[in-house]
Amino acid sequence: MEKKAASNETEPLTSKKDVSDCNKGEDCKENRLLVRNPKSALRLVEDGNKVHPSQGDKGEAAQISNGYSGVQSSVPCNGMGEVEDAQCTAPAATTTTTTTTSTTCGAEGQQQLMELEDRETWSKKIDFLLSVIGYAVDLGNVWRFPYICYQNGGGAFLIPYTIMAIFGGIPLFYMELALGQYHRNGCISIWRKICPIFKGIGFAICIIDLYVASYYNTIMAWAFYYLVSSFTAELPWTSCTNAWNTGNCTNYFSKDNVSWSLHSISPAEEFYTRQVLQVHRSNGLDDLGGISWQLTLCLLLIFTIVYFSIWKGVKTSGKVNAKARQIDLVVWVTATFPYIILFILLVRGATLPGAWRGVLYYLKPDWQKLLATEVWVDAAAQIFFSLGPGFGVLLAYASYNKFHNNCYQDALVTSTVNCVTSFVSGFVIFTVLGYMAEMRNEDVSEVAKDTGPSLLFITYAEAIANMPASTFFAIIFFLMLLTLGLDSTFAGLEGVITGVLDEFPHVWSKRRELFVLGLIIICFLGSLATLTFGGAYVVKLFEEYATGPAVLTVVFLEAVAVAWFYGITQFCNDVKEMLGFTPGWYWRVCWVAISPIFLLFVTCSFLSNPPELRLFEYNYPYWTTVVGYCIGTSSIICIPIYMVYRLIITPGTLKERILKSITPETATEIPFGDIRMNAV
Repeated sequence: MEKKAASNETEPLTSKKDVSDCNKGEDCKENRLLVRNPKSALRLVEDGNKVHPSQGDKGEAAQISNGYSGVQSSVPCNGMGEVEDAQCTAPAATTTTTTTTSTTCGAEGQQQLMELEDRETWSKKIDFLLSVIGYAVDLGNVWRFPYICYQNGGGAFLIPYTIMAIFGGIPLFYMELALGQYHRNGCISIWRKICPIFKGIGFAICIIDLYVASYYNTIMAWAFYYLVSSFTAELPWTSCTNAWNTGNCTNYFSKDNVSWSLHSISPAEEFYTRQVLQVHRSNGLDDLGGISWQLTLCLLLIFTIVYFSIWKGVKTSGKVNAKARQIDLVVWVTATFPYIILFILLVRGATLPGAWRGVLYYLKPDWQKLLATEVWVDAAAQIFFSLGPGFGVLLAYASYNKFHNNCYQDALVTSTVNCVTSFVSGFVIFTVLGYMAEMRNEDVSEVAKDTGPSLLFITYAEAIANMPASTFFAIIFFLMLLTLGLDSTFAGLEGVITGVLDEFPHVWSKRRELFVLGLIIICFLGSLATLTFGGAYVVKLFEEYATGPAVLTVVFLEAVAVAWFYGITQFCNDVKEMLGFTPGWYWRVCWVAISPIFLLFVTCSFLSNPPELRLFEYNYPYWTTVVGYCIGTSSIICIPIYMVYRLIITPGTLKERILKSITPETATEIPFGDIRMNAV
């Protein structure tokens, strides 16, 4: 193969010596000749004195004699469109017909060349799809969607949910995949190629991801504690004879005739609150108490698994000395295993007595609810947080795709899978709630009062404990929770890792393992507050304030920057270069108007009516709302700070500074079949 390629296919544009000489300052503006075969030739003319194509002209391809179409542009080095001391680098990329031509400048050119040579790609398309699905489908799909659905009109809620998905969630999901795949950069450095003044969005995303890692993995530590406790003949949350139980503990599943009173507490609730969380040893956020050593060990093991799953990164295809992708097998297991367990639990739930009561409660439509504004806000928030744009993950994962990968199809497939999973999870949860209502002789609404993680760790755990083969179902259920959570953790941290490594390749590109280790340590130390006896209160505070409004603000600004500053026409041209077709008017209207309005609507609704937090018997005091907003602001404050910093360091008048700051400053590499070029 190598001999054939050498003789018939490709001749390097320059030898290594030529590149070296060029970098030393010699003339590199002469014509280059690429011989594909004796009958065809490609002549690429690079003339530094010619006017370079503007952003709007980039999409128009120059005709090339061998049938390829090419876009030729150069990289401005001073932000004014002038090329200073241009340097040419044109290495042969592989033994096939791939050749690279770029006009870059100084250190920036070297960084781009390093990114081109070292950029990893997914070994198989299915790896990317499973990783994105694993990220999008998380614990929220299992507990949050069913609760939000029955709270907001049951089956009627599916109408606003579907509308918000079509006009808000899916377009934003598609936009991030396209951005990441085209520009091949993480959440920080990608803004040099879109709109540099918005680079603070990338730093804000990294901070938000760190906040999420600090509390989300604690929930997985709870699940791991349950998993370890499940390896017994009798599950510990089935009886009231344990050391942590109180006099109010009532086991209505016992063979004795036991009546359920107003003050009754199930053994599952006492196991969760008094043994796992130990919240009775805390007086609230102003007195969190000590650290639970059991949960600390569980979290330490979780982070150990995470580290050895992501420390090597993405497996590179086509490189002899590529690193083995440790996460490869892990993603296959963590992305597919939950669906197997969901199917088993769905079948088991459907065969329980009273299951129909839960399904009826879940889907019975309340059409009057559609007139309430909060229902539409909840639908928008649910689809947004379920699909997960704004966390840098979609940008990072898509940046490892091949350039011509059909990200449009990927967006539709993964979004559909995510939404269907949420809907099916509702049946898994509510068949069991109907069974519990039957056993308690109560209405389903009384049984389904628990929200958030309590729905999983109290209500569902109690139902499992009283099924035949309870130990088996408990083990697979909490294994499912762990795999759902691990996928999302892998993705969230990969968003930070890719963002930082792409922004500082000269520092961290060869030290990924060390950087990941430092990141894991930071996340673990940041989680210590959630491991205290009052840690559940901290988790609730972070969940409501640290991520919600901050992510909404980030994605709103991201949508505005892409559609209005980078330009919707330019973005659609980018998509056409990758996929071969231009997004239709529906996508354009969504990106320009509907999606930003969608985000602004949800954000303003949240800020105008902040949630009144309550967990167990603890009502959050007013000052915690202020603390929550401060935590949320601590991430998005990076955006205006960087804007001011950018304007200060940019030379020229104020108008010139603004124009330079909103103009892409770095070239994006575009492959044309077997040829790669750079385009601004």
